Amino acid sequence: MNNWIGKVAVVTGGASGLGYATAHALVVRGMKVAIFDMNTEAGEAAASKLDAHFYSVNVSNASSVSDAMESVSSQLGTPRVIVNCAGIAPAAKTVSRGQPHDAEVFAKTIQVNLIGSFYCASQAANLMVAAEPLDEDGVKGVIINTASVAAYDGQVGQVAYSSSKGGIVGMTLPMARDLADKGVRVCAIAPGLFLTPLLAGMSQEVQDSLAAQVPFPSRLGKPEEYASTVCHIIDNSMLNGEVIRLDGAIRMAPR
Repeated sequence: MNNWIGKVAVVTGGASGLGYATAHALVVRGMKVAIFDMNTEAGEAAASKLDAHFYSVNVSNASSVSDAMESVSSQLGTPRVIVNCAGIAPAAKTVSRGQPHDAEVFAKTIQVNLIGSFYCASQAANLMVAAEPLDEDGVKGVIINTASVAAYDGQVGQVAYSSSKGGIVGMTLPMARDLADKGVRVCAIAPGLFLTPLLAGMSQEVQDSLAAQVPFPSRLGKPEEYASTVCHIIDNSMLNGEVIRLDGAIRMAPR
């Protein structure tokens, strides 16, 4: 842990949900945290509350990501950790009521969730590899992407979302192998049902119904538990090229 104190971490989607919990955990550990988010009001509020730094970023735009990474590097220092939490989750079937899935919605989901994660990861990695190692293993940085159990157990209406998260899973090992000789580790976390703003906005009855589907513990996951997993990945140098299901042993039903 001591190797990371004062080092820079970027958290995308850090204004709320899993990203906010992660940003909080990394600040507590003594890291300088840069929050990337499109929601300026929420991002600035989160940064102020956490003593972090906010950057208005559209992760699906390569230039926006590049500009923000350059700003972070010059203002705070070289990013040593990036956690990609930004994402969207539209619901639509492949064919519904005589109409095919909206092509733009499908493309946008892939662009934000998968390509956006790649933009942020690859550009952060480019900065990391030029930095000095942080420990005797030669670690220079850590990339953590957010997949989902939907990558494996996609439900009805999740064809776009599951495709994007399946891409995250498929990207993990080759990216780790690409960067292995450069001192950068890559992992992904595949959360199950977590109490994010999306689920928090549902009725208590719906939340209880979802929680009952989780074998053990039979409840919704806490964002802090995701953040705890992020911290463990950062600390454990043998975690590399791995996708970790964080789901209470749930296997999602078709609907």
